[in-house]
Amino acid sequence: MDSTSALRPPHQVDVPSTALFTDHYELTMIQAALRAGTAHRRSVFEAFTRRLPEGRRYGVVAGTGRVLEAIENFRFEPAMLEFLRERRVVDDRTVDWLADYRFSGDVHGYPEGEVYFPGSPVLRVEGGFAECVLLETVILSVLNHDSAVAAAASRMSSAAGGRPLIEMGARRTHELAAVAASRAAYVGGFDSTSDLAAGYRWGIPTVGTSAHAFTLLHDNETDAFRAQVDSLGAGTTLLVDTYDVTEAVRIAVETAGPELGAVRIDSGDLLLVAHRVRRQLDELGAHRTRIVVTSDLDEYAIASLAAAPVDAYGVGTQLVTGSGHPTCSMVYKLVARATSDAPDAPLHPVAKRSTGGKTSIGGAKWAARRPDASGVPEAEVVGTGEVPADLADHLMQVELVRGGEVVGREPLTAARERHLRSRERLPLSAAQLSRGEAVLTTEYLTDRG
Repeated sequence: MDSTSALRPPHQVDVPSTALFTDHYELTMIQAALRAGTAHRRSVFEAFTRRLPEGRRYGVVAGTGRVLEAIENFRFEPAMLEFLRERRVVDDRTVDWLADYRFSGDVHGYPEGEVYFPGSPVLRVEGGFAECVLLETVILSVLNHDSAVAAAASRMSSAAGGRPLIEMGARRTHELAAVAASRAAYVGGFDSTSDLAAGYRWGIPTVGTSAHAFTLLHDNETDAFRAQVDSLGAGTTLLVDTYDVTEAVRIAVETAGPELGAVRIDSGDLLLVAHRVRRQLDELGAHRTRIVVTSDLDEYAIASLAAAPVDAYGVGTQLVTGSGHPTCSMVYKLVARATSDAPDAPLHPVAKRSTGGKTSIGGAKWAARRPDASGVPEAEVVGTGEVPADLADHLMQVELVRGGEVVGREPLTAARERHLRSRERLPLSAAQLSRGEAVLTTEYLTDRG
């Protein structure tokens, strides 16, 4: 499909306050902690997932840049504070505390685009209990959505084998989620988006030409194709499955000439139709005309077209819904807290110990990816305390926020490039679409406090 914007820096936009993107009980916990005198006790929270979605072999960290924005913009505006007072969500003392809220702690985490596995401490947030717990909901909201989309995008990108991928799912999800999904898809390996808001906000290349409605507007396909070519040039992409594909391809080449940019197929047996269209294009002399396919694709459909003469794929519904897994089931747990309110009080590991598969491991954790003799990662190692010397050069976490100031901001292209490198370094079985366990096992070097 035609590119209407090349890659360019994102535009500055006013990001609204994220302070109410939270759950009611976060604020009532703060009220109780303020009354008990424990609200400022030094604490460590970690975001991680206990398991990958069924059948997935790796996860993809996405949304980190949006998390950093959310932290920066977590400010309670006067109208929000009045809402909390009127609804009696919390008492006046707590509202006054919220009025001055500014996160002043530290955040470390896996850099955006990196892959992760069960137990990987994807994000570690350190500071006073109240200022950290308040960020729980918005952090999980961003990470769970964006990482799910990025994981689906990564699988589709791997299945595409280097052929371009277009994200076109804006009409299949909430309008704001669509922008976040475009961003996550780009991190996961997609090349462009149809969503202009994503192009404007994040600098992602945008593409698009016409829909069936444009063809139906005209008396016949010849008139429709002529109008499009006159407006957009012979290099445009013509949609050829409104009526009869064979006839439409003939008209398309007759109208645009052999330099026609591409044809798009949006229905039917894509494998069969693509072969027929390629043969017809070649017979008409349009050897360089590309074939773009759309129509409810997912990673399995893309893989099934690997041997087809397809040049690009457009994906919508399955991508923005995580291809069957719309969340990563990440959690945000308190893993350590100071033994007292003293600023220099030592940290004590804490963990949920209930049965039912929801236990966690206490202690602030580091993570390293241990390579084998060939340099291929063989295990995700998660530990507490001192890092073993042989793992010191393989640590995963980077500094993102220091003393409340963001220090880990980076261009979106850096996250995308990192993901492609990270995926390429995984064992070959990571690219398999068949159901299986995580491609790397997670080893713990902790006392499971």
